[in-house]
Amino acid sequence: MQTVRKTSDQAILRIGATLGVPDVLRELRAEPSENALLPEFNSTLFGSPDNRISLSARGRLLERYAKITGCPYFGLLVGSRSRLESLGLVGLLAKHSPDVGSALRNLCRHFFLHADGVALHLHVDGGAATLSYRITEPRIPGVDQTGDGAVAAILNVMRDLCGNDFKAIEARFAHGRPKALEPYKKILGVHLEFDAESYGLVFSATWLSRPLPPTEAALTRLILDKVAEEERVHARSFPDQVQAVMRTAMTFDHARADRLAKFFDMHVRTFHRRLAEHGVSHQELLDKTRFEAACELLERTSQKLPQIADILGYAELRSFIRAFRRWSGITPSEWRKRRSVV
Repeated sequence: MQTVRKTSDQAILRIGATLGVPDVLRELRAEPSENALLPEFNSTLFGSPDNRISLSARGRLLERYAKITGCPYFGLLVGSRSRLESLGLVGLLAKHSPDVGSALRNLCRHFFLHADGVALHLHVDGGAATLSYRITEPRIPGVDQTGDGAVAAILNVMRDLCGNDFKAIEARFAHGRPKALEPYKKILGVHLEFDAESYGLVFSATWLSRPLPPTEAALTRLILDKVAEEERVHARSFPDQVQAVMRTAMTFDHARADRLAKFFDMHVRTFHRRLAEHGVSHQELLDKTRFEAACELLERTSQKLPQIADILGYAELRSFIRAFRRWSGITPSEWRKRRSVV
């Protein structure tokens, strides 16, 4: 299995969900070649879905091919070729769940086994459910390409779980409206929302109760044992687990300590104690996550400051501005002027 060298600040993921790159290149009549690859890759990278690269390397790869092909929606095309089976062991666990809701919760809980530095979050509000995707590592290149692909992949995952009669309500993108909308309409076939808080797919919550085909109990047990084994191998500290969930959960007001404790299936006092054992508090993690999220929203979207403050959970704009100045030494408006690419 090929692995690109990982430094201490890089998150690693399976190539599985990006395995469609060569096919997309051929479709665009740009045959994949060794010369087009970045120095850290070679042509065997796409030989196995279990080969691994860093988030940064994957982002640079998608950006490079988008530029080479002149196709700004390259990542969307790659994601449209991803299926539930592309997620390896995590996808297999979802497939062997009793119903769609359980499958999605298993994906969210164990997604780090497929991709580190990435979080999935399932949110149900009344009759609507949202499955959101977010890169939790800061300053990763190619976020827009990756996010577009994630939305297309989520749609395919839902079709694999629910059947081809699955219908979504809305696709969300955490970037501005692209010039070429037709590919998005053709591939996704739903209402498109841009400048959203995160990438994701909105659908009726009734799909969550749809039962999945029964599977052999012995096989399910083997999959659960393998997941437990992989979790021991890829163990993360409790604060790292919390922050990975917090970034996406914050969008839906789920970043409060009691909500996060429920996600980790523990009492809120146990939740606080576990963090304290690592010398960190919920508030410290929340501040760090809010700052990273604020920087991303200021740089990558055209959201107004009151909207960003609301997304981050601030009741008043001035509270957000005061906190941001404490974190960075400047106001959000000044930061946006210096760093914005919108």
